Amino acid sequence: MIPAGALASLLGDLRRALPTEPEERVPFAELSTYRVGGPVSVLSRVRKLADLIAVAKAVREHRPRVLVVGRGSNLLMTDTGFSGLVIKLEGEFEQVRLPAGPGDRATVRAGGGVALPKLARQTAAAGWRDLEFYVGIPGSVGGAIRMNAGGHGQETVEVLREAWVVDLLDEAPEPAARPAASLGLEYRTSRLRVTDVVTSAAFAVTADDRSDCQRRVDEIVRWRRENQPGGANAGSVFRNPLGDAAGRLIEAAGLKGLRVGGAVVSEKHANFIQGEPGATSRDVQRLIAEVQRRVLETAGVRLEPELHVVGDDVDGDGEQP
Repeated sequence: MIPAGALASLLGDLRRALPTEPEERVPFAELSTYRVGGPVSVLSRVRKLADLIAVAKAVREHRPRVLVVGRGSNLLMTDTGFSGLVIKLEGEFEQVRLPAGPGDRATVRAGGGVALPKLARQTAAAGWRDLEFYVGIPGSVGGAIRMNAGGHGQETVEVLREAWVVDLLDEAPEPAARPAASLGLEYRTSRLRVTDVVTSAAFAVTADDRSDCQRRVDEIVRWRRENQPGGANAGSVFRNPLGDAAGRLIEAAGLKGLRVGGAVVSEKHANFIQGEPGATSRDVQRLIAEVQRRVLETAGVRLEPELHVVGDDVDGDGEQP
């Protein structure tokens, strides 16, 4: 746990440096699509680059545990919560800059906090294709790069040209251009560290008829509504094993509808776990473990979570820099 004195000192520095008051003891349920999880000690909503630089200075000075949150669509916070600093990009980091002129190929620039469905819809509406698949992914640009997000036969690595990244521990933190090839983008992973913050990214797009772009967006939205559940979930829970699909293995094990407390395996798509009203993070974690156990027992395959579990009582993301 972060000592009370260290927390007060961190808060004091952030209050003096930022125009937006940092928040204390914020329920992580307000920051994630699962709508569960304990409180985070400090939440800083960063709305411009100068504010992020100020936060970086505080991180170097106080060395709290750090967690950067986008849409919270691939995170499961434990019920214990997180005794550290959570950074959420808003404001200018939620802007999309479309190509200024005509041409067969161009680049779209989007802030790290931009919601992927927004990016997909804006580019399609302007007659630029190749990013339509993002309409079905409820994450942010920063999260998409960190996880090499993908769907409908495409992945981020295929459309990303470069990303601008701030290292919170750098003595002179400024956005550094990182070519896509340098980011180590592989299946649902990258080389980005806990203290690396994606401030913006450039995506390659191709000029196309607006109605065709919109048709593809509509098709993805329709498929998602027909095949994936809405409500409180974090998308696919498990990575697909080589040559197979996690959802197929879970369904074949007869686990649709399996329940632990307020968490239940979706009847619509077996690789989704729904959090019902009153669910806890512990319910979701126990159900994940039970699904892993039963699939290993029936199919001989150990499913690996795509979902990241974070919190004071687990190792991994959010480590102290």
